[in-house]
Amino acid sequence: MQDNARGSLFMVLAMGGFAIEDLLIKLATRGLPAGLVLMLFGLGGCLGFALLARRAGQTLFSPAMLHPVMGLKALAEVTGRLGYTLALATTALSSASAIMQATPLVVVAGAALVFGETVGWRRWSAIGIGFAGVLMILRPGLDGFTTGALWAVVSVFGFAARDLATRAAPKLLSNAQLGLTGFAVLVPTGAVTWALGLGHGGDGAHLAPMLSALCLAGAICVGIGAYSALTTAMRVGEVSVVTPFRYTRLIFAMILGAGLLAERPDAMTLAGSALILATGIYTLLRTRRVARGA
Repeated sequence: MQDNARGSLFMVLAMGGFAIEDLLIKLATRGLPAGLVLMLFGLGGCLGFALLARRAGQTLFSPAMLHPVMGLKALAEVTGRLGYTLALATTALSSASAIMQATPLVVVAGAALVFGETVGWRRWSAIGIGFAGVLMILRPGLDGFTTGALWAVVSVFGFAARDLATRAAPKLLSNAQLGLTGFAVLVPTGAVTWALGLGHGGDGAHLAPMLSALCLAGAICVGIGAYSALTTAMRVGEVSVVTPFRYTRLIFAMILGAGLLAERPDAMTLAGSALILATGIYTLLRTRRVARGA
């Protein structure tokens, strides 16, 4: 199998894993406070990435972790993870996942504003249309508006900032070390969120605490596996080829939401999701073409 085909397959597997992780976290918040879920998720992620680092013969601490950029990355990680966890707890899985697909659009805009990368009018137009899709899902001021969906918007900017900070992070740090630092900051964040009672009560549905704990344990295991598949995809195939397959996460989320949570996205949500999907893929392909031309 060619490298790009293998990379694309691993990317699809990773996105399917992340969609399952989202589902399990949502179920976990039905029996446990969202802050506790975030804190335990951070602890589990720390343990998983610590094992991966030690298996690769890497240290768990590096002086490069104290670089100022890592502080910005940690803040962005907290914003993204906290926002998305609260979004999963308080709104539909399909809606939260659809809004989060706007993250690459924000990354492109951020690369232009922060790193001075050239972004032409076509991609700026696509970014604007993509955010119109987000507004179609949010529907501010209309009957379909839910405040919980705003947490998904917060997560978009958090994850985009994290991706930009990761690009500027010290090259000495491995993927496992970056993952370890990213999950470590979730532990105190989850504790504070739990103490403040944010996201308490979830989306109104309830699950036995023990079953919720099992869902959380499953989310941690699946998440680490998905992260490994994502890393493999990015290393095996060309980035410009495998990256568009990130959007299969939305398809998986729609299927899981409809099949297991009885979610039925309305026409406006589906139309907004389609806009985000189309503009995101176009932006990635356009970026690839510009890069090749340069």
